Amino acid sequence: MRLAAIDIGSNAARLLISDVIPGPQAVPEFIKVALVRVPLRLGFDVFDKGEISPMKTEKIIKTIKSYKLLLEIYEVKHLRACATSAMRDAANGDAIIKRVKEETGIQINIISGREEASFIYENHVAENMTADESYLYIDVGGGSTELTFFSDGKLIFKESFDIGTIRLLKNQVSEADWDQMKEFIKLKTKGYHHVTAIGSGGNINKIFSISKRKDGKPLSLELLREYYKEFSILSIPQRMSLFKLREDRADVIVPALLIYINVMRWSDTEEIFVPKIGLADGLIHNLYEEVKLKEVEV
Repeated sequence: MRLAAIDIGSNAARLLISDVIPGPQAVPEFIKVALVRVPLRLGFDVFDKGEISPMKTEKIIKTIKSYKLLLEIYEVKHLRACATSAMRDAANGDAIIKRVKEETGIQINIISGREEASFIYENHVAENMTADESYLYIDVGGGSTELTFFSDGKLIFKESFDIGTIRLLKNQVSEADWDQMKEFIKLKTKGYHHVTAIGSGGNINKIFSISKRKDGKPLSLELLREYYKEFSILSIPQRMSLFKLREDRADVIVPALLIYINVMRWSDTEEIFVPKIGLADGLIHNLYEEVKLKEVEV
């Protein structure tokens, strides 16, 4: 079965195409066929002016049209498309979604922060972890941060905060916003044993890549602090040159590190695992369950 997901975030739009095949004990395996990322950077419009500019709107349309061609070439039968924080906050978000539908036939659903956290949880990361441990899933985007916490194999909470990398660059995050997140994390994780973090998002993936850690090995909070200090004193061109970063990664990587560091500090977490999954993966998992259910009903 070939499935696809489109994730339109505050920093970039992604198209993920995956094959789903039967695995051991009838557990499905998700195999990545293609991943395309376009740095639309919608948050720079929305978090500054409250709407998406005509120029960015045209880029969205062209991007979705390009994705549609790829979906046809890869012969994808089932698709789920979602937009997150920037489109949620954009005054003209609904109008753009309507135009995309008219011009491409693709329906994009604007999802809430909590829905976003739920889709991310669809990756079932916890199933691959020790059942008697506590895990805090941290997904940092351009417009928001989604937190999902599970302990002893049970989901404890999922929450979304309007603290993201582009919002920080645009000075759209207040001390009160930080305090709200801090108090929530401290209260909701208090009393749970040994919390380990699981990170997703392009920035933590890039940090993991830079660190040269082997897959499955965690990054320490101390290492993230060291990278934060190192990147903070460098200009964006220097970050691009020294670490081979794209410009649209070089500017957001510092605020992303700040978010991960703060969340880990407040949850008393010393290590973070980076399984290289995100919202698009969760959308595909969710879509698979939906398609499978319909096949059973038929």
